[in-house]
Parts: sequence; C-alpha cells; structure tokens
Amino acid sequence: MRLPLILLALMVPLAATAMEKLTGEQINRAFTGNTVSGRYTGGGFFTEFHDPDGRALGNNGWQENRDACWITKGDAVCYYYGPPEERTTHCFTVELTDRLYILRNLDNGRINAVATIELANPRNHTDGGKPWYCDGLISRGPQGPLMSRRVAAR
Repeated sequence: MRLPLILLALMVPLAATAMEKLTGEQINRAFTGNTVSGRYTGGGFFTEFHDPDGRALGNNGWQENRDACWITKGDAVCYYYGPPEERTTHCFTVELTDRLYILRNLDNGRINAVATIELANPRNHTDGGKPWYCDGLISRGPQGPLMSRRVAAR
C-alpha cells in the first residue's frame, strides 16, 4: 500500500510543473543569439552560443567546438559537428518546464540533456579567429546570414 502513496507524492511536483513541447519557431526564438548550457544525462557539461549565422560556438561537452553549426528543422534543433568527412549530426526535440529545457533525441525520444538559456554570449564563446565550415547549413552564403538561414531551413 505504501508504494502507490510514494508514487503519488513523486508525481505531484511533476504535475505542478507542466512541460511544453516547443515548436521549431519557439526553439529558434529561444536559442538564436543566446547561450544554451547544461548537462547530458550521461554526465558532462556543455555550453554553446547559438550565433544567428548558424554557428554553435563553445564546448559540446567533449571538446571545444570547431565547425559546429545549428539549425531548426521542423520542430527540432539539429547540430552538425566537424567537416563533411568526419561530420556527426544530432537532432533533438525541446520541451520547456519552468526555466529548464529538456532535449530529447529525435530518433528515440530519450532525454539527452537538461539545459538553461543564458541571454546573449556571457561566456564570450568565439571562433578563435579560425575559419568555420557550415557548408550544409549555408550559414555563410553570399546573401548574408538571415537569407542563408531561410534557405538552409528548407
């Protein structure tokens, strides 16, 4: 008999904190020009400034980002790490609860990370003056970052 009471006690705080699954547009508004920082469920801390031109500057939890890019696709955010021959891609749906963002793997729905958003770039993440390669995202297209993001989102 005690087990159901314990489960009920654990569920009450969850019910009070409703989760909202964000649309692609909501993710874009929340992430663009801001720093997403958090922890992976398997351990490890990450912090990435989501530059409006598509670059993800900072640290992905294992190393300093080089050639890391981000974009919203449908109702998910996708990250591309490395040059084409070594590229890895990770896509997540995003849920908001209070001020925490829950990132779930798009392919299996498992929670990958929990994060918060820091306004602007308070950690001063940069490209270190090195060339950045976001070919698939067209982040450096000839018509400028805004037009390039529109083209890349199609």
